[in-house]
Amino acid sequence: MERRLIECVPNFSEGRDMAKIKAITDAIESVDGIKLLDVDPGEATNRTVVTFVGEPEAVVEAAFKGVAKAAELIDMRVHHGAHPRMGATDVCPLIPVSGVSLEECAAMAQALARRISEELGVPTYCYEAAALRPERKNLAVCRAGEYEALPEKMNDSLKGPDFGNRAYDESVARTGATTVGARDFLIAVNFNLNTTSTRRANAIAFDVREKGRPMREGGKPNGKPMKDENGNTIMLPGTLKGTKAIGWFIDEYGIAQVSMNITDIAQTPLHVAFDEVCRKADARGIRVTGTEIVGLVPKRALIEAGKYFLHKQQRSTGLPESEIIRMAVKSMGLDELKPFVPEEKVVEYMLEAEKTGQRRLVDLTCRGFADETASESPAPGGGSISAYMGALAAALGTMVANLSAHKAGWDDRWREFSDYAETGRELLDRMLALVDEDTAAFNRIMDAMSLPKGTEEERRQRTEAMESATEYATSVPLKTVKAAVEAYPLLLAMATHGNPASASDAGVGALAATACAKGALLNVRINAASLADRAKAEALVAEGTELVARAIEMEKQILDKVNEIIDK
Repeated sequence: MERRLIECVPNFSEGRDMAKIKAITDAIESVDGIKLLDVDPGEATNRTVVTFVGEPEAVVEAAFKGVAKAAELIDMRVHHGAHPRMGATDVCPLIPVSGVSLEECAAMAQALARRISEELGVPTYCYEAAALRPERKNLAVCRAGEYEALPEKMNDSLKGPDFGNRAYDESVARTGATTVGARDFLIAVNFNLNTTSTRRANAIAFDVREKGRPMREGGKPNGKPMKDENGNTIMLPGTLKGTKAIGWFIDEYGIAQVSMNITDIAQTPLHVAFDEVCRKADARGIRVTGTEIVGLVPKRALIEAGKYFLHKQQRSTGLPESEIIRMAVKSMGLDELKPFVPEEKVVEYMLEAEKTGQRRLVDLTCRGFADETASESPAPGGGSISAYMGALAAALGTMVANLSAHKAGWDDRWREFSDYAETGRELLDRMLALVDEDTAAFNRIMDAMSLPKGTEEERRQRTEAMESATEYATSVPLKTVKAAVEAYPLLLAMATHGNPASASDAGVGALAATACAKGALLNVRINAASLADRAKAEALVAEGTELVARAIEMEKQILDKVNEIIDK
């Protein structure tokens, strides 16, 4: 299952006093489960941009603590800087990274804005996707007049904040107002060109950026910009929605680049921007030689790109994640100027690298996993082993699909088998997650058993914790049974339509899936036996038993087909 992650990039109106900046970032880092990625203070702007990421609940809490500390330490009555600003925390956007939609981030932003107003007394506007009024999607509308305009805007039904609108007072004078919003992940990317001409790089940038270029009289490059009836320059839009771009020359590399911010990666994914810049560059006799990601990139952007380029080659996309990302890196030349290290550039991988001391079973070698299972520790046990057998079943089905996609003479069927391989890959990843989740469920029971039981209240809490942990430990292997049953349609399709030379692999996959389902059901039954809620226990066991009966029938159907092929 995709991990739920969001990013937060608050801008604080302090860029000179490092002690205050440190106090704010310490408050943010006091929340477990977040990773501080960057702190960028600016002396001239008197503003610091902070970037952190984590699971939604932790990020929202860390954002609140950062805003609270800024309100405590920053006095807007004495603030001066080059950047527009309205409050101690000027803006605070929430940004979906993975497993979370923009709409969900908008709802979180609105709840955060209300909490900031109610608990801290800081007036708060909502902007971009979180805007409560259409015109306030634009940050500039919310921040119009900046801090100095607050006395006029406060207590005004049209100009006042969305939360905490009241008469201007000393509290508002000190903290100013905050703007909380939700926006999509912004990818900053530079496209390397085989030219040193800034003018030509700019021309390509104007071709593609959403704003485009001024429309000129006679369509001539040196013609006068055309104006509308209101005297505004008429623009000829570029080809890429949700992008901003310029051309420049980089002394360090001795090349010109098209520098682009992709502000809406749903409308314009990274690979689409790359292809379009290549197309426009080629029309001007220029080649894109590579791509440079500035800052971080969400994993999904590279996965989408890798699958896109694999599909262009009519190749299966049911591959390990690392191979898909490698295809994206090589296709767009992300490693042209310097090595591209996913662990340092991909948000999700940066967080994984932070998990020191948290060993996962699925990261062990085959021998290491076997030795860990054979050790004196009761976990991993049958539940994790069952889940791993299910992962192997899905892996075999995926392998047959990938081999079939490349079978000579079957070129026109690559998409069919690629789709099967993607299904298998998703199931494989889900099964691998269950390997560790089963052990985590066992540990949860151990934690509940270790709770004190001296007083009556402690005994009550321990009993509730044991029941909850046992129910969870019963539900996890049931999820494994359900996942195992999902493997059979893939394996049957591969036995029936896949490469005949690999039919036996599909058969072994069916046997592994059944072993997975039967083994996981044993764990459902033994854990359900300890549940106090007998009705729930019986329902869970009945559901698992019915699924295993179905699994046995499907295994026979697959093995009959496999034996038919082998015996021909």
